[in-house]
Amino acid sequence: MAVETVKVKAKQEAPIVVDATNLIVGRMASNVAKLLLNGHRVVIVNSEKALVSGSRKNIVTKQLKRLEIGSVVNPKYNPHRYREPNKMLHRIIRGMIPRKKPSGIAAMKRLRAYIGTPESYKSVEKTVFENAKATKPLPMYMTMGEVASAIGWKQGST
Repeated sequence: MAVETVKVKAKQEAPIVVDATNLIVGRMASNVAKLLLNGHRVVIVNSEKALVSGSRKNIVTKQLKRLEIGSVVNPKYNPHRYREPNKMLHRIIRGMIPRKKPSGIAAMKRLRAYIGTPESYKSVEKTVFENAKATKPLPMYMTMGEVASAIGWKQGST
């Protein structure tokens, strides 16, 4: 029995550049996941400025508890947890894509997330998702950069 592989060809136009500043992480990630599965290349800039909703205490406590999860037998079997905001965002989007299927593998190859804005994307028009904008006052949220530094991210190391 022959196994067919599904190939989603990447569209060769310029990538869609998403500015994550003041966008709620989950809503933005679901929009990005849809674009990736439709074959678009997506670049996310300013990933450290994306917002996480909830109380600061609960967010930090939850993230620190995730870091404690490990294997009793051997540390190499521990789950990989990232502390950098761009990698955390990459992981959030990965959870919204069928990553073990060929279409999901191809979609994840089309995603790039950056801390800050690289020189090559400063002059490019940036997309902002209207449905992902923050609706409450900004002090009600915590940025991904604040979450990352609370769990051990050292900003100059990435």
